[in-house]
Amino acid sequence: MVRRVTLALRLLLGAVFVYAAYTKLRQSWLLFALSIDSYQLLPAWAVFALARTLPWLELALGISLIAGVWLRYLSIAAAGILAMFFTVMVVSYFRGAGIDCGCFGVGEPLSVKTLVRDGALLAAAIALVAYTHRRPNPQSLVPNP
Repeated sequence: MVRRVTLALRLLLGAVFVYAAYTKLRQSWLLFALSIDSYQLLPAWAVFALARTLPWLELALGISLIAGVWLRYLSIAAAGILAMFFTVMVVSYFRGAGIDCGCFGVGEPLSVKTLVRDGALLAAAIALVAYTHRRPNPQSLVPNP
């Protein structure tokens, strides 16, 4: 059961990261930079650096999650990235910023719907961390007679 849940979570999160990267990479990175800049958290040089590198990081993370490599470490990375995204979105939403989410490229407004979706993805990533870091039951290691 744990293996099936872990597989489902890593495939779900991997697919989301790959899709997010795809939507950003198929458009100009300058458009994504505008979405990042609308949060008004980073200096211009960091906005440009993030707009150029984040889609590639998301792509690598998504492919690695789907492949199932380094799950203990990548599950933490996925949860950390999603926690950062979610925190920034919640703060911006409650500040009343009517901005573009930037989650899947340009054109999606920051709304309750995006917060619920990203909160659910964060919960899935936290569950994946829990499943990949759980200790095996010592009795399951003993062969049946």
